[in-house]
Amino acid sequence: LFDVISEAGDNGPSRGASTITQQAAKNVFLFPSHSYVRKAYELYFALLMEAMWSKERILEVYLNVVEFGPGIYGAEAAAQNYFGVSAKQLSKWQAARLAVVLPNPYRIKVYPQSDYTARRTRWAMNQMSNLGSVQL
Repeated sequence: LFDVISEAGDNGPSRGASTITQQAAKNVFLFPSHSYVRKAYELYFALLMEAMWSKERILEVYLNVVEFGPGIYGAEAAAQNYFGVSAKQLSKWQAARLAVVLPNPYRIKVYPQSDYTARRTRWAMNQMSNLGSVQL
């Protein structure tokens, strides 16, 4: 899962309004709200993170705090909850399935599978193939 997301890069969002760094800053340091004040703090903390941490460390923190569903925080908890395995034991398909819910785990669900999640999982698998060998 780490490699799938890291290969996608952090050049800004293709959808939404936050980079992975901004999302990690929001999830680690801030309160849940949708205000300009919170967004300003998010930017401040994101800049600090970029200055102090490597991209790999930022992604590691993000994957440990991101919500994959109601009360399911972090890739390890998601792997165990949805697939009954450690995050290190995820198959490429399972990692792709978890990755596709990250834009909005309350709207896009791992299970039950919808046409959308099936299409996005296939797309993620194709991206992994295009990128070459992805280590999970």
